[in-house]
Amino acid sequence: MSGKREIDEISGVEVTGHEWDGIKELNNPLPRWWLYTLYGTIIWSLGYVVVYPAIPGLTDATKGLWGWSSRADIRNEMNMVAEGQKAITDKISAMDITAIMADPEVRAFAISAGASTFKVNCVQCHGSGAQGGPGYPNLNDDSWLWGGTPEAIVQTIQHGIRDPIDPDTRITADMPAFGKDGMLTPEQISQVGNYVLKIAGLGNDEALATPGAEVFKANCASCHGDNGEGKQDMGAPQLNDAVWLFGGTLQDITHQLNTPRHGVMPAWEARLGDTKVKELAAYVLSLGGGQ
Repeated sequence: MSGKREIDEISGVEVTGHEWDGIKELNNPLPRWWLYTLYGTIIWSLGYVVVYPAIPGLTDATKGLWGWSSRADIRNEMNMVAEGQKAITDKISAMDITAIMADPEVRAFAISAGASTFKVNCVQCHGSGAQGGPGYPNLNDDSWLWGGTPEAIVQTIQHGIRDPIDPDTRITADMPAFGKDGMLTPEQISQVGNYVLKIAGLGNDEALATPGAEVFKANCASCHGDNGEGKQDMGAPQLNDAVWLFGGTLQDITHQLNTPRHGVMPAWEARLGDTKVKELAAYVLSLGGGQ
């Protein structure tokens, strides 16, 4: 208030007048290099706002004098990649899946491209290694609901299974709810469940499995085959192996007999196009499964 400058006795530096708990603040100015750096960044940021997209609006942002866009750069790069691949993708488009798998160069490209498409669209259900899970088929084996030939795999990917939109989707009569609808008694369900375990080579109650054979013949063989070999033209699974979509315990089989679950798969041709469908099929075949 008096205008007299107070100097700190120890450092010899003027104090600002701020004091906390007896500690006084020294009036040390910021280093010049620090101030120049700060001023430089301010000037640079103003230039950035003018040159590049920077200020957001309600629906868009300022374009900047250069009109640069990272999305446009990526789009241009992707277009360049697609142009470079056009010759071989045109080949894939013109070839059927059998011809693709017979041509080493085209097959290698299709498998690589199909792997990328699989990671984006298919791993959510079939898993990153295509190993499947409860309710979702394993694509690495030779057990196929609708057939594992190259042509059958292409058709399944194209039109899906029970897709509500695609008129050519794979569909068959749903498995009856034998228990829920009272078509079989609890005892008969236990019998046929044990019989299914028996033909699959799994542990079972022989006393129940023996009469279960007659229950199976009367109610299940028309779809699953006399020996549980399945019928691919109907999408009826094979029961005399160790591959189970919804689990292979007696409890799982009983659940399926009481209140059956049915698989659904989207039709991919309308979303991905014919070429990518064939690339996906090539990748699936490369996993070692198929027929």
